[in-house]
This record gives sequence, C-alpha cells and structure tokens, in this order.
Amino acid sequence: MTFTLRPARRSEAKPLIGLYSESGAGKTFSALLLARGFVGPTGKIAMVETESGRGEAYADLIPGGYEIISIRGDFSPKNFGDAITAAEEAKADALIIDSASHEWSAAGGVLSMAADNQAKGIKGVLVWQQPKMQHQRNFMLRLLTTPIRLVIVCMRAKYPMIEVTKDGRKEWVRSPTLEPDQAADILFEMFLHAWLDQDHHAHVTKYSRDDLRAVIQDNKPITLETGRALAAWAGGSSRPAPSTTSATDQGSADQPSLPGAAAEPEDFKRLDHMLAEAAERGSAVLATAWKNLTPKEQRIMDAALRRRHKPRAIEVDNIAALTG
Repeated sequence: MTFTLRPARRSEAKPLIGLYSESGAGKTFSALLLARGFVGPTGKIAMVETESGRGEAYADLIPGGYEIISIRGDFSPKNFGDAITAAEEAKADALIIDSASHEWSAAGGVLSMAADNQAKGIKGVLVWQQPKMQHQRNFMLRLLTTPIRLVIVCMRAKYPMIEVTKDGRKEWVRSPTLEPDQAADILFEMFLHAWLDQDHHAHVTKYSRDDLRAVIQDNKPITLETGRALAAWAGGSSRPAPSTTSATDQGSADQPSLPGAAAEPEDFKRLDHMLAEAAERGSAVLATAWKNLTPKEQRIMDAALRRRHKPRAIEVDNIAALTG
C-alpha cells in the first residue's frame, strides 16, 4: 500500500453523534430532525430500527421522509455491521442507529454472547474475547469508517445504582449521572454526545471543538435548523451558529432580510429573542406573548412571527403531542 500526504480538511471530519436518554425523551424524533436538517430536503436518511417499528412513528412528520432497515430477534454486532453496509450501498446521506443499546444488551448482542460462552464452560478473559472483538470490528469500526456523511447513534439510558459510604456505612443509591446502555467506552468514540431530558432538551456532555457549542446548543431542543447548522460546520463554514429560522421556513435565514430588522435593529433583536423563547414553549405561550406587544412592535415582528416563530411553536406542539 502506498501512502501520500494531503492537506487536512475539516470536511473530512464526519460527525458521529451520540444521543442517549430514558424512555420518552425524544431521542428518535430529535435524531430525525438533526438528520433531515443536515442532509437537506432531498437527502436520503436511513434508520437501522430495532424497536418493533417504533422508529417509524414519525414517518408523516419528517419532511422528505426516511428509509428503514429493520433488525429483529438477533441483535448481534454482525447484523448491525451488515445493516450499516446496506445503508452505504443504498447511498444514504445520513444514518441513524435506533437503538444501539440492542447491540450490547439484547438477544444475540454482546452481553448475550458472553453469557452463552459462560454456559458453554468457557472461563476467564475468553468469555469476553470474541464478543468484544465482534463489537469492535463489526459495530464500532463500521461506525467510525463508514463514508456516510452523518451518523447518529441513539441509546437507551438509565441511572445505575452505585455503592456509597454514608455515616460510616455502605449503602446503594441511585447515581446522579445518566449512563447509556452500551459499552462503557462508547462515548469516547463520539464526535459529540448529549443526553436528552423529558422536555427534549439536549444536555451536551462532549464537544470535540468549542465552536460546536453554537451548533448543537446545550439545554436547547434539537431542530431542523440544528442540522442545517451542523452541515454548514461540517462543510467548513466559519460561522456555524444556527439562526432562529423555523424548520419549515424556506426563505433566507439572515435576520437583516426581514422587514423591520433594518429599521429598528435594537428593538428587533430584543423582540425576536422574546418571541423565540415563547415559541420554545408552544403556540399558546407564543400567542400570549404576541398579544402583549404594541401595534408598532407587531408591525416590526410580523414577518419573523409568520416565517420563524409560529412554525417553531407548531414543531414544539407536535413534539409534545407525540411524546406526551
């Protein structure tokens, strides 16, 4: 094999994103929004779906839809690797694994393989040798080396029980740290990872670069615009921060193009921020915030309300309805 040097390019750093949470926190929907924003309206999203069709619940809510590769019954690392290969052959632009926890702890997964070895009388390090080798070779290495432009790994999570010493006595308590149901070192391989709370806000636990803080924002929901911002960052943009543009907005994302922005820049910024915060709480809160504006303020913000804040509030309503 002959090797040659070339200049490093940020566009070669394909994002590998880890999302983990307890049930009902919006992992799947957030991953789909992130992927659709990243690949654009016509890009192909492939989902490796392991939860008996639950991953297809949002088929009518994601613009452009997405395609499914189902794994049932045998959740071996090899089957996950084969599914990733199928997504590559289908020319997917983004890949979602939902859920990677099955590769680790479900039937046929790594823990199951180790248990089978013990049942066969295998002892010591040999119990884990082949299962972990299969996990690294057929799952982790495939995630890291796939040419697919974006990979999102969804994982179930829980608060494990830990032993602590209190008043000189040992006792078991629930850990304050949410941990994904996967290999202990899987988060080390992620480009960025976050856990989601029951309000669907992402709490980022790793940024590989500081400027990504403006892309996937801590304690904020993941939206289509988050995906667009991540695509801009991955393409080498020096200004990756997302605007407050709605997921359904097809116009310019630049605030100055909106009527009223140039005429009243300080008022516009203040009011736009207030409406954006209201929209994150749903249509009813946004409507109340709008009624509290003066007629002059409403004229300044009319275009921004219609193009950005109302559609975003509807997104929030949809998320609440789907997961509530």
